[in-house]
Amino acid sequence: MILADKIINLRKKNGWSQEELAEKLGVTRQSISKYEGAQSIPDLDKILKLSEIFGVTTDYLIKDELEEEEYASSQMQENESESDRSVHKVTMEMANEYLQIIDWTAGKTAFATMLCILSPIVLLMLGAMSELPDYHISENAAAGIGICVLIVLIAIAVTIFILCGMKTKKYEFMEKEDIETAYGVSGMVKEKRDAYHSMYVTQLVIGIACCICSVIPLFGTLAVSESDFYMVSAVCMLLALVAIGTYFIVRSAAKMNAMNQLLEEEDYTRQKKHENRKMSGPVTVYWLIATAIYLAWSFTTNDWDRTWIIWPVVGVLFPAFYAIVNGIRKKS
Repeated sequence: MILADKIINLRKKNGWSQEELAEKLGVTRQSISKYEGAQSIPDLDKILKLSEIFGVTTDYLIKDELEEEEYASSQMQENESESDRSVHKVTMEMANEYLQIIDWTAGKTAFATMLCILSPIVLLMLGAMSELPDYHISENAAAGIGICVLIVLIAIAVTIFILCGMKTKKYEFMEKEDIETAYGVSGMVKEKRDAYHSMYVTQLVIGIACCICSVIPLFGTLAVSESDFYMVSAVCMLLALVAIGTYFIVRSAAKMNAMNQLLEEEDYTRQKKHENRKMSGPVTVYWLIATAIYLAWSFTTNDWDRTWIIWPVVGVLFPAFYAIVNGIRKKS
């Protein structure tokens, strides 16, 4: 194993990003990227400092034939005992296949998410039209047709989610477990990520802009009319803009996340993976309770055209819930 690969492996085992390691070493992130890409070699002073930071011997860093870390600090041994898990090996072939699968599923998953957001629009519009004599639509007919369309769209979305899930199932460990990439994989992924970065930013900006602008029809309608029909129409336009924005955000994020998973950076460092594993139970309970409240409220009141509002509220409150539970867990 060459020095570049050893730096990558040791950085990932500590759960550090390139920026964090660069700060500890007193260099720029670009320097760390060059070290890990075997484009440059750190000088002797930096190697000595790396051995102190990682808690390994300089012999291990310098000598290619040493494949097992020689830990020189008890702190490193403690960290290893806490994260004593099997590390999945990722070859170049596996990495390329995974990125191809994500490229295939990203758009489809984004489309399915968009269908879920659009699903209540027909129900809302027909419900508003049934209250106007000009359209000659009964309330029962509006509710029946609207719910049927909603169920069909949700069914299509769920089918797409299942198909995409089956495609990516063999690589689920990328998101949750520690991985170790073969020689050359990190360099290949970094090149792809750099090439995709401008497209990622563009799609992310479009998606966020659509979500922010989605409230404009609602406030615009409030300013010029008090008609319930126009208000419902404005809500439908809001959902449509949110759906479009979500499509761009989900599609771009899926591809970028896949590359970060292979590099074990951003939200996929080993430290954050360990935290997420510990938080999986509370998160599951949170969403199960939210679903139970939604179904109980909907079936009790039969106000399906209103109860959907629980999902944006639950989504907004989730980061606060996660932060509170994670803080309590860390203190305990």
